[in-house]
Amino acid sequence: MSMKDDQLLMDLVAARAVPGNEKQAREVFVNYAKDFADEILYDGLGSVIAKLEGPKGSPKIMFAGHLDEVGFMVKAITDEGFIEFQTLGGWWGQVLLAQQVEITTRAGNIIHGVIGSKPPHVLSAEARKTPYEISKMFIDVGASSKEEVEGWGIRAGDMVTPYIEYRRLNHTKFLLAKAWDNRIGTAVALRVLENLKDTDHPNIPYAVGNVQEEVGLRGAKTSTNVIQPDISFALDTGTAGDTPGMTKEEADSKLGKGPQIVLFDASMIAHKELANFVIDVADELGIPYQLTFIPGGGTDAGSQHVSGTGVPSLPITVATRYLHSHTSIIHEDDFENTVKLMTEVIKRLDKDTVEKIIHG
Repeated sequence: MSMKDDQLLMDLVAARAVPGNEKQAREVFVNYAKDFADEILYDGLGSVIAKLEGPKGSPKIMFAGHLDEVGFMVKAITDEGFIEFQTLGGWWGQVLLAQQVEITTRAGNIIHGVIGSKPPHVLSAEARKTPYEISKMFIDVGASSKEEVEGWGIRAGDMVTPYIEYRRLNHTKFLLAKAWDNRIGTAVALRVLENLKDTDHPNIPYAVGNVQEEVGLRGAKTSTNVIQPDISFALDTGTAGDTPGMTKEEADSKLGKGPQIVLFDASMIAHKELANFVIDVADELGIPYQLTFIPGGGTDAGSQHVSGTGVPSLPITVATRYLHSHTSIIHEDDFENTVKLMTEVIKRLDKDTVEKIIHG
């Protein structure tokens, strides 16, 4: 992986951006895309669209990551200076306790904290066997009163994000960070945009960073309405099944074995002809891929495919360990092969090919 790619990934995961508060990730997207896009557009919710010009009347091809990460929002401040929070996106309580977080105030200041709870010393034997409820957790920022917390500029509605440093694990190709879901899909979209910039693409490509995916695929609804594409792809993360305890029925994808072509998930059934086309391109070029089913989650393709009069759509995802936690892991080969596959697929989507896909 090039130093440029490494820097792009670091910049994206360093951004703090939860559903409804995606500004930092959007700024990274725009800062990178402006060197390649012919036009930068927005929808009314804050999704960002980087457009490349193409032959007049040629098909419009949308490929979208989402800018938001699972996180939290300040809900209330107790008299003693502890912070109650609202989850944004799907969290499992057992991955939250004792984790460090950052609160971003309206002024842009960062307040560091930790998610706390009762220690085991005071829990009964029965209570220790029961998962701790998220509603009983709180954030400790080292304050002594509500007034002190408010004096730091913290108020209800402020963004709270996981705290972790980006790290290449022990000189391997495994990359550890927060928010791979879905900064890696965003990175793929940006790199594909760059790859297409100086090619003779037979279409009009749109690289997109959607907002509010984690709370119901919301930004994808509005951005797709802006573009009105002929074909759309969702670039996201998918579950990996290569860790202890995971069964083949739960997930069978492995890190490093190629992008996941998602045939079925909770938000859609993949468009059959489009999926076949992508598989054929991968086979033709010897790009590794994994066919997968994700019945427990969806992607922005779930909103994209039912936009307007219907859009042939397909999720292409990067297998990820420990999704929706502070510490997710991806493999750099999967990132690079997803970029390669998407670039080559889009370069082949001319008017005749798109017509054939749509009409079978």
